[in-house]
Amino acid sequence: MTEHDEQATARRDRTHKETGDDPAQRDPTQDAPQNAQQDAQDEERHEDGAQVSTANETPGVPEAAIPELVIISGMSGAGRSTAAKCLEDLGWFVVDNLPPALIPTMVELGARSQGNVARIAVVVDVRGRRFFDNLRESLADLDGRQVTRRIVFLESSDDALVRRFESVRRPHPLQGDGRIVDGIAAERELLRELRGDADLVIDTSSLNVHELRAKMDAQFAGEEEPELRATVMSFGFKYGLPVDADLVADMRFLPNPHWVPELRPFSGLNEEVSAYVFNQPGAKEFLDRYAELLRLIAAGYRREGKRYVTIAIGCTGGKHRSVATSEKLAARLVAEGVETVVVHRDMGRE
Repeated sequence: MTEHDEQATARRDRTHKETGDDPAQRDPTQDAPQNAQQDAQDEERHEDGAQVSTANETPGVPEAAIPELVIISGMSGAGRSTAAKCLEDLGWFVVDNLPPALIPTMVELGARSQGNVARIAVVVDVRGRRFFDNLRESLADLDGRQVTRRIVFLESSDDALVRRFESVRRPHPLQGDGRIVDGIAAERELLRELRGDADLVIDTSSLNVHELRAKMDAQFAGEEEPELRATVMSFGFKYGLPVDADLVADMRFLPNPHWVPELRPFSGLNEEVSAYVFNQPGAKEFLDRYAELLRLIAAGYRREGKRYVTIAIGCTGGKHRSVATSEKLAARLVAEGVETVVVHRDMGRE
């Protein structure tokens, strides 16, 4: 051993002596708890790093990951589809006519989505006649998993249901060779227990679609007002009006940049074209007043349960004035918290 090695060994022995951490005197069992804990942590992970349950741990999903569940049921013709669409517009993941035995599986799949499916609504009715008997068993399973669930039952009078079925000229799912009232009576008997277990019963006998939506919003929208989604679409009148437009504005009252040679090759997305359009008399005033009008209309749409609106902005060819105005208007809507998509339908068609 060299002199340098002897000095290093002496320093190391002196350090162990001062700290009481002499390897020769250490009890190897002292490291056992720490090593066992580390081994347990290592065993809890797959080779790909995924967390798994240990032998002594009960498999399950964290409580925070379990999605909220609403079961929509009730009389045929009482408005189940409208209630389901309302929840869908509020951001719920909606499944129609799911066999009740598959509801726990649906909840489990939602829990595995890592928060992407936080609220699930399932429409259950007598169309799945063979499977309907499994509903009570599925509800007991969900209660055992401590799933937060609510049952919404849509009710209506016999007279109202008969009128609705006659107006659409369709038979009741359970009437068979009998009358509509026979099917209604059979359905009421099948749903009697479920109605008794319901957390919310809504009688739609005298409600229209908008009033039913308002009741659903009041129960499930929370304190936040249901949001409105807007599509702002530019188009050219020479290619025809958009068939899905709710509102149409005509920008042909402004001079056409097409007749300005240096601007003709560009679209309304170009800053110079946009500046030319909005430097014209009445352009900025139109944008201000139209945005104010949309605020008024949007409030009414929300009250009436309308969640989507398409605003069409037109000019001759759908290249300059309508495109520039659509961009400006969409920016206004986004600034006011409206989820907005811009579509330039006819740009590039010339």
